[in-house]
Amino acid sequence: MDRVFDGLSILEANPHADVISVRKNTHNDALSDEVDVVVYAEFKDKRALQAYKAHPLYQKSIDIVRPLRDLRVAADITF
Repeated sequence: MDRVFDGLSILEANPHADVISVRKNTHNDALSDEVDVVVYAEFKDKRALQAYKAHPLYQKSIDIVRPLRDLRVAADITF
């Protein structure tokens, strides 16, 4: 899990997110134990999200984490 966490933590240096945080799951919920690391990010608009995904740090993180992960869960919301 440490290599996954380190690989995802690279995303915190991506300048296109207004807010970004990578944290280890504390596993306090007895009914949900599948997720070890959470990436939370906020973007001012879709253009900022696209720029975030186009940034080289995003690809670097993918290159590190994808071969190590068993599960990926994503959720996108708009206000």
